[in-house]
Amino acid sequence: MTFALMMLVAMALDVALGWPVGLFTRIGHPVTWLGRLISALEVRLNHGANRRLHGVMTALIVIAAAALPAAIVQTLLPPGWPRILIGGLLAWPFVALRSMHDHVAAVARPLIAGDLAAARQAVSMIVGRDPSRLDEAGVARAALESLAENSSDGIIAPLFWGVIAGLPGIAAYKAINTLDSMIGHRNDRYEQFGWASARIDDLVNLLPARITGVLFGLAAGRGGARALDAMERDARAHRSPNAGWPEAALAGALNIRLSGPRIYGDRIANEPWLNGAAPDPVPRDLARGLGLYRRAMAIAAGLIASVAWAGSLF
Repeated sequence: MTFALMMLVAMALDVALGWPVGLFTRIGHPVTWLGRLISALEVRLNHGANRRLHGVMTALIVIAAAALPAAIVQTLLPPGWPRILIGGLLAWPFVALRSMHDHVAAVARPLIAGDLAAARQAVSMIVGRDPSRLDEAGVARAALESLAENSSDGIIAPLFWGVIAGLPGIAAYKAINTLDSMIGHRNDRYEQFGWASARIDDLVNLLPARITGVLFGLAAGRGGARALDAMERDARAHRSPNAGWPEAALAGALNIRLSGPRIYGDRIANEPWLNGAAPDPVPRDLARGLGLYRRAMAIAAGLIASVAWAGSLF
């Protein structure tokens, strides 16, 4: 019960405040702290004949650096509501409800207004592909795919592990996800060194990704069956073992197609379509996607509250 209530406090703080610029300027953010640690370890260890072993060591060091202090702090918290409120305050930075919404809304506004150049600039903040090569549909797809995937690994997954294990659970998850985003890439530099980080990230996102897809289905109302059908049919075709689940569900819920071929630098990635029989998204579909996102996150909050209520009965 306590951990679930902590996560509700964290959600409420994030929806109300986001992560204020003034606070970021003064102290940064836990993800940037983790990023500096990962970068320092990568410079020192990503070389020689034992790069995979060094990568395993890096992953364990970073996860321990996040989880152990969180576990110690959690044991020192006072009982009752002070424990819940302080724990929720400390969990707050690891939840990205508002920033996810704001980043996609920043793409939606100019795209709906017909300003493709501004929409390309905004979408470049949340995806890795070359925005200059994206047409209107490409920008909309990129933003909606980011919304779907990051709903899972930026919100539902940290909350999931926070409900299970409290502060060490949410902190360890964020360390794992940051490791994967920085070094879990399949290229010459990171294929060996980032192997462990990528595999651990796949494992800890296994359930949350599928939960996120179901949440999109629940939030879709009459489109829910279509969302769940698309998820069941197409999710496994995605290059990621987890990202395809929320992306396919969102595509089905909005009756659009996502993924498909895209350009990264000078490389063309021939990805399969998700919900491929449907049309490309149009600018207004970004507004629809944000509405679906808000409803899905509200359902998630209701489920966490139910977990807290159920825990109070025992």
